[in-house]
Amino acid sequence: MLIRPSLTDQRIIDCLHTDYGIDVSTLIFLHLGADVNASVYEAQALNQSSYFVKLKRGHHHDISLTIIDLLEKAGVQQIIPPFKTIHGQLSQRIDGFTIIVYPFIHAQNGFNRVLTDEQWLMLGRTLRKIHDIDVPASIQHQLRREAYSPEWREMVKSIYIYIETQPITDEIALKLLIFMKEHSSIIHTIINKAEQLAKIVSNESSTFVLCHSDIHAGNVLVNGNNTFYIIDWDEPIMAPKEHDLMFIGGGVGNVWNDLREEKIFYQGYGETKVNKRMLSYYRCERIVRDIAEFCENLLLATIGGEDRLQSYKHFIAMFEPRGVVDIACKNEEN
Repeated sequence: MLIRPSLTDQRIIDCLHTDYGIDVSTLIFLHLGADVNASVYEAQALNQSSYFVKLKRGHHHDISLTIIDLLEKAGVQQIIPPFKTIHGQLSQRIDGFTIIVYPFIHAQNGFNRVLTDEQWLMLGRTLRKIHDIDVPASIQHQLRREAYSPEWREMVKSIYIYIETQPITDEIALKLLIFMKEHSSIIHTIINKAEQLAKIVSNESSTFVLCHSDIHAGNVLVNGNNTFYIIDWDEPIMAPKEHDLMFIGGGVGNVWNDLREEKIFYQGYGETKVNKRMLSYYRCERIVRDIAEFCENLLLATIGGEDRLQSYKHFIAMFEPRGVVDIACKNEEN
């Protein structure tokens, strides 16, 4: 969330003191993330330690904590486990929110820092280790399971109906409307390709594994010691491994689109047969989902201030050479 929540800073500071034993000197709101139900802060303590504080609206069970605990027990080191409260809990309820506290990692993400060959190898080994985890049935029941839903495709189709019938006056929304119309052909090609592939792959026999589901460069952090971490486990899913593998070489954010890096990753991942149709489906479906979410934020709403222009720039970047659209359209199916 890019806008402060209703909870006061002092209330958060008091919670960190009472429930975590952290004496905060400064609480800094961070303008990060796209989740409208989550806000993040850096809490600087009197003892000079820094903490990453995540505030989520509601008191629902956080599956990400369950998965991080599972990964830690499985020996996956490239994660950031949260601190426990003084009562041994992984999160703390506060008014209408839930607080989760992590160590603050001073690092750059993969959009701002090119991974070394060794890091690509390690990313491959780490993702293979995650995919090989035998997830207990009790946890699988809590996870989403791939269903090849047409939800996002139908949403983008409905958006085209909307822009033809509804007056739009917001400057950024108008820019997006013009871009959507100019690129209508390629967008509908992606939608149709995703639909066709969904029918095919949903009838294929595929092993479902634990997938991060959003393992793009922005969710890989590299610190000053060249140690990397996989973050943002908010949407894990049981799905074919290609749900994660599609990001390697997929060009999200116009990075991770280098064939040499992709080859090094698979050296680390190890011998495996990649279903090219499945890979193509996930790349097309991801584009459709991103289009739907950008349109929802920019066409169907007017909040966001200066962030709206940045979001628009991210949207049009998807259509640049070696970006996600270019790669998805050129991807060969087997």
